[in-house]
Amino acid sequence: MIVTKGRHQMKLEELFSEYQSGRRDFTGIDLSEIDLSKAYLAEIDFTEANLSEADLSEANLHQANLSGANLSEADLSKAKLNRANLSRANLDEADLGGIDSFEANFSDANLSDADFSKANLSGANLTRADLSDADLSKVNLSDAVLSQADLSDAILSKANLSNANLIGADFSDADLDDAILIQANLSGIDLKEASLNGTQF
Repeated sequence: MIVTKGRHQMKLEELFSEYQSGRRDFTGIDLSEIDLSKAYLAEIDFTEANLSEADLSEANLHQANLSGANLSEADLSKAKLNRANLSRANLDEADLGGIDSFEANFSDANLSDADFSKANLSGANLTRADLSDADLSKVNLSDAVLSQADLSDAILSKANLSNANLIGADFSDADLDDAILIQANLSGIDLKEASLNGTQF
């Protein structure tokens, strides 16, 4: 399989070979629709890369740089994204179910319609992220920063938002049934028309 970077083409095998040889900078590479499931790519730099519709399920992307990357409709289910940088990344309609993204940076990212169900986002930075219509059911968002994030129409049933920073976040029309918001900072949040059945404050 061929992947592209600008005018250059690279076989997938070469990508892995160069990574194993120590190369980490793959800025701007085109890996759309590629199969990288279960790949070990810790600390790789995919800044501004095209990974739309790529299969990254169960991949190890610990401390990877995916800032500004296009991950629209990508499959990242059960991937390891601990301390990864996904700021400004486009993850609309991506499958992020069950990911482990402790202290990851999703600031200013587009996460609309993404599936985060049962994911670990503890301590993650989601400042100004677009999470509208996202599925965050049963997600661990304890100690996360969601200040000024858009969570309108999002599903957060049974999510753990304890100690989270929610300053100025938009939860209008969101489903927060049975969610935990104990000791969360709720200053200036919008809960208009939100469902709060069994929500713990």
